[in-house]
Amino acid sequence: MKKIAKLSLVAAVAVAGLTSANAQPLEEAIKNVDVSGSVVYRYNDYKNDGDTLNGVAETSDTDNNYKVALNLSSKVNEDVKFNSRFLVADADGAFAATKLDTQNADDANPGVSLSHAYFGYTGITNTTVNVGKQGLTTPWTTAIDSDGNEQTGTGALALSTVGPVTLAAAYFNQTNLNLGDSYIGNKSNTTTRTKVSSLIDGSDDIVTVGAIAAVGPVTMDAWYLDLTDIFDTYTIGAKASFDVSGIKLGADARYVSLNLDDSIATTDNNMAKIVLTADAGLVDAKLAYAMTDKEGGLTALDNDATATLLGWNLTSNGKADADYWQAVLGFDILSNLNLSANYGNLQYVTGTTDVEEEEVYAQLLYKMSKNLNTYVRYGTYTNEETTAGNTVDRNDDTRGRLQVEYTF
Repeated sequence: MKKIAKLSLVAAVAVAGLTSANAQPLEEAIKNVDVSGSVVYRYNDYKNDGDTLNGVAETSDTDNNYKVALNLSSKVNEDVKFNSRFLVADADGAFAATKLDTQNADDANPGVSLSHAYFGYTGITNTTVNVGKQGLTTPWTTAIDSDGNEQTGTGALALSTVGPVTLAAAYFNQTNLNLGDSYIGNKSNTTTRTKVSSLIDGSDDIVTVGAIAAVGPVTMDAWYLDLTDIFDTYTIGAKASFDVSGIKLGADARYVSLNLDDSIATTDNNMAKIVLTADAGLVDAKLAYAMTDKEGGLTALDNDATATLLGWNLTSNGKADADYWQAVLGFDILSNLNLSANYGNLQYVTGTTDVEEEEVYAQLLYKMSKNLNTYVRYGTYTNEETTAGNTVDRNDDTRGRLQVEYTF
């Protein structure tokens, strides 16, 4: 009965449609349906006291953001499942279309869209084959994200495990990569940026292969991807976790190389990063560093992807000759209440301009229950550009955020 209680109107309609087609009682169809999903509300309050002497206007932005996701998995037979994902979100799977700007817009009602619709076949031992419209599961993309945009494509993905090694291969003849929001250059300056999605046609084919191997406490992976007439790229990475005298230690290292086709650009894009973590119970810490090639640093199609490094307002993705440092120190005030101090510094080059971005913020994370958590952030973000000795403060912001997330 729990599954019946969890079904929303959208789910009930979807299941009823399948039931009618198969001439089955609704109760029998529901027995074979698993339901999961998430609901996220986010409120942002940004104020920029920019460099008015150099033509940067003061701005103030406040907005409400919503994203709702519903996943339905229906057992077709012993070897096949049908999977679907419905979103109340933007066209690229980000927060609901037309940000609900509290200063200039009404309380709009976003629509519902179908994000995934694919069949999963498990009839071969240790092998899964997914065919249809699905998330792009690669280091360069984000297949599912409760509070961010998602990359999808129509095609086939196969995963097969042999001992400690999992092999992956995929082909997609259509994607939504033309809707992405990653940039080459400085996103804050419209004169020195290029939107990556503007280079991509959603009908471009993707081919990718990968291997993942687990050896003791270390997991290693290697991937190659080709986006027809746009770029080819590869990445290698390794993760490890250890427990030393009750302290949980973690390390994550990755290298990415991405070469755009000569018809688009002749620059080489590379990134290397390392992330170190420690958790001693009441205290946790993180130190991360990423560097990119002097020619270019475009190494991912989503700023949340594994193939780049992301903070709150900062990312190394699309930044040339970048040095990006992150540091986090957290304390458990209670078992379900964590307070952290977060710092990030990013320096890179855009043409003849040197850019330095910096963020400092505090975050209070409250996990009320296993499936309900919220956080509050407040801090500063600055963006300073220097060209021929002339410095402009493009951003001198105070920024705040409240987010609540429920999963089921």
